[in-house]
Amino acid sequence: MKIKSNALAMALSAVLLGLIAGAVLMAAIGSNPFLGYTYLFRGGLMSIERVGNTFATAITLTLTGLSVAFAFKTGLFNIGASGQMLMGGLFATIVALTVSVPRPLLLLFTILAGFAGGAVWGAVPGYLKAKFNVHEVVATIMMNWIAYWIIYYVVPAYFKGAYLETESRIIPAAASLKTPWLDSLFRGSYINIGIFVAIAAVIVIQIILKKTTLGYELKAVGYNRDAAEYAGIRVNRNVILSMVIAGGLAGLAGTTFYTGYASNIQIGVLPNQGFDGIAVALLGATEPWGVFASALFFGLLHSGKGFMNAMTDIPPEISDTIIATIIYFTATSVLLGRMWTFLGRLRRRRKDESDKEVQK
Repeated sequence: MKIKSNALAMALSAVLLGLIAGAVLMAAIGSNPFLGYTYLFRGGLMSIERVGNTFATAITLTLTGLSVAFAFKTGLFNIGASGQMLMGGLFATIVALTVSVPRPLLLLFTILAGFAGGAVWGAVPGYLKAKFNVHEVVATIMMNWIAYWIIYYVVPAYFKGAYLETESRIIPAAASLKTPWLDSLFRGSYINIGIFVAIAAVIVIQIILKKTTLGYELKAVGYNRDAAEYAGIRVNRNVILSMVIAGGLAGLAGTTFYTGYASNIQIGVLPNQGFDGIAVALLGATEPWGVFASALFFGLLHSGKGFMNAMTDIPPEISDTIIATIIYFTATSVLLGRMWTFLGRLRRRRKDESDKEVQK
């Protein structure tokens, strides 16, 4: 309980310090910070449509955040979520454009294909790490660019759009994660049934990490690889499996983005959501439900920054700077943890001294 409360305190501290830094920046350019934050948060919450857009943005961030967080539990730093997103999106788009079955089956095949595409792309750096000790950061960065250029070639060659060579054909409505009843409920927002995929992924990862032998083994490998191997855990297998699952989660993010938020896949774009997932995972303390809450917060900032810019003279880059500052303070969470520990000890010491005075 104490560990969870400390993690929450550190996350809230990082957010608060980031917001304070943003206020200082707004004041420095001659803008009113209170007005800026009012419009920033109103932009993501002022109507049911904007709430839907906040959730829509959070879908992809939840899945990329889970991808980074899951790998981190095994002591791995998955910086390749962008490439895994692209391959998941490509596999999902191929199924959406080529398979003709009833809509429920088509959606299932599309989602499974997206997971498979990301899983394959995560398996490669996992195998290189397990067998040859190639650092996963280097391997996943390289895989990002390999995915980028594969998309660059495959889409114009085989799935070129009707008017532009830089994007694929529009996927049919039957294969889209957009659905009329959600559109009606949120009055035309970008939200889609990917929100249920994201929530299901959070629940499944929570169960794996907390309730299964696999989760125990993965975390044991992350805590101390040598001790885990000495205890009989198959370290190499778990390293590969961790990257496969992490890649699959990022592949799901690509599915929800390219067949839910968008309607096709474009060349020449490495999705930022893969890198934003690192921030989401860090702020969420690499815990599944923490990642979901963190994704909602970042989704709110992304959804509201355009409205803030439209209603004030504050540039939208201020919102990006706030996000970057929050990431910075989250990355220095060790210092924040020490601060809260010191304050806790100081409070207990004063309480003990006060109790002694009362007893006298």
